[in-house]
Amino acid sequence: MATIPICPLMSAGNESTIVCTQERCAWYMNGSKTCAMYVMAHKAIMDIKAKQAEKK
Repeated sequence: MATIPICPLMSAGNESTIVCTQERCAWYMNGSKTCAMYVMAHKAIMDIKAKQAEKK
């Protein structure tokens, strides 16, 4: 089952979610078929988790 892609930028702070416009968006990376904002956020989360693991 395919999921509807949600725009993380346009949806932030809104009561309803906004659907990703994919190729019509400057943040959409066609090669990986994902949003650059999602990729950057995911990397930041992984970096934070790695730093927390180092402190333990």
